[in-house]
Amino acid sequence: MSKLQISKAGTLSGHQNPIFAVENGPDAHTLFTGGNDKGVVQWNLEKMAFERILYPVQFSVYALHLIAHTPLLAIGTRDGKVSIVHTGTQELASQLQHHQRPVFDIKSFNNKPELILSSEDGTVSIWNTDTFSLLYHFKVAEQTIRTIAISNDEKWVVFGTKDGNVKLYNASDYSFIAALPAHTKPVTSLCFSPDGRHLLTGGRDAQLNVLETAGFSAIKTFTPHLFTVYAIKYHPDLPIFATASRDKSIKIWAADDFRLLRIISFEKGFDSHFLSINDIVWNSYKNQLVSVSDDKRAMVWDIGNQQ
Repeated sequence: MSKLQISKAGTLSGHQNPIFAVENGPDAHTLFTGGNDKGVVQWNLEKMAFERILYPVQFSVYALHLIAHTPLLAIGTRDGKVSIVHTGTQELASQLQHHQRPVFDIKSFNNKPELILSSEDGTVSIWNTDTFSLLYHFKVAEQTIRTIAISNDEKWVVFGTKDGNVKLYNASDYSFIAALPAHTKPVTSLCFSPDGRHLLTGGRDAQLNVLETAGFSAIKTFTPHLFTVYAIKYHPDLPIFATASRDKSIKIWAADDFRLLRIISFEKGFDSHFLSINDIVWNSYKNQLVSVSDDKRAMVWDIGNQQ
């Protein structure tokens, strides 16, 4: 791969407090962010500007997820509730009330109408996305389940826990399969590779583990950042992935051999974040990467091959 070109497309300012979550909207140029403020914000990437407060919240937002095949955004908050909001009408479609502790991650399936929530209470709840009725709930860990990943073939679902474990479950019936090679500190990010061959796990120990999904054994472990790895996201088309960290940097890696390609940070000369980067997402509007931070800003990055 030729040298990656990286430039900053814009900064989205307006949040008064740290931003914890970012998610794409149903339209390519639409983006949502949430954090310690009193509302989930909708941005327009075409105009690189604030569009509206999509939905007011009373508690910090820790998770945002656009439910597959719908215009519905699931908003997970510190009080344990998940609000299901129509991104067009801004109406509350449903409120999922089950967890008593914060909800930290939300994922949905493409091949079945189910939504998974993970909580600080150490349990997971599964909801029907047609009726928003509770289907199942089960205990995964003694403490917080910080992160969820579903494999691309939707055969597996994995949960990352505060005690450093990665728990593998069968996605069809949620039967427990195995505890996987994990971390010495809480697991903070999980991501399957688009080709399904690898599972990447990141932790508060600043480690990144690469597991082969053929047998879920670790084939590589390295230290990508100085501090917590908060997010791992593969590019939808290019053979690269990005990691974001509490060390205020984003790093771009080659998907085939995991070599470091570029570092986006203040120290490397970029007009970048100066506090912890808490989440990232690849957005399809212009194949951009969006990062959100404790510094109350979202930043949009153009990342592509040199022509």
